Amino acid sequence: MIGLDALTSLSPAGDSRAREVLRLRREISRMQRRRSDQALLPLDPAFSALLPEEGLQTGTSYTVSPSPSLVLALLGAASQKGLWCAVIGMPTLGVEAAAAFGIDLTRLILVPDPGERWLAATSALAEVVPLIAVHPATRARDADVSRLSARLRDRGCTLLIAESPGTGRWPQSEGTIRLHDPHWHGLGTGWGLLSECTVTVTAQTRHSPHPSSVRVQLPGGHGAVETAAAELTALPPLSPEAAVPGEPAPPELLRWAEAG
Repeated sequence: MIGLDALTSLSPAGDSRAREVLRLRREISRMQRRRSDQALLPLDPAFSALLPEEGLQTGTSYTVSPSPSLVLALLGAASQKGLWCAVIGMPTLGVEAAAAFGIDLTRLILVPDPGERWLAATSALAEVVPLIAVHPATRARDADVSRLSARLRDRGCTLLIAESPGTGRWPQSEGTIRLHDPHWHGLGTGWGLLSECTVTVTAQTRHSPHPSSVRVQLPGGHGAVETAAAELTALPPLSPEAAVPGEPAPPELLRWAEAG
């Protein structure tokens, strides 16, 4: 079984990494069916009102905020159903945080630093893995995006593309899922401990132009996504100087999510 122990991370150096992609493709194909037989991939119940179909459409791509917590929350329900997942180009994403979101680590493939070969890794894994999250390292050419989109449709793979200022807007996206308006809880006046973070997650798709939003705890008290409790008292939003784009808190407050 391929999991975290058997996967060697990709880097942009040398043709040996191209051979690594091919080896990975052959080994995973022995365990994963060639095409998804589902029209939708499940979402956590806390996200049930986010999309009109109440799930991620297979064979499509979604643009998402570059938040490790949001990415893990979107992968969790599919992983709990026994599906393989992959994360490409997110070296700070930690396996302890993934486990807290209910992700089966024996069916999680990490390619933390593929460099410029991120597209090759994504294309190879799309043949055999039904749900992939990728943070592109470079801008993709229109022709490459079209070929990858055709492969997603053919294999029934769903792709989550984490936004990056340097790579531009991802074309041919089914919709967007973005995290914003974070509020941390747990601190009083000179005392307390940061615990839950309440955020708004907003989605908009091509077939549903009116955005839908849900208020959730991400992370919640147990490290996973939870429906936000109305009675929670929130901290003021982080100042622009302290905030990290796409993240609900500075990295030092989320060390548990970067361990691994």
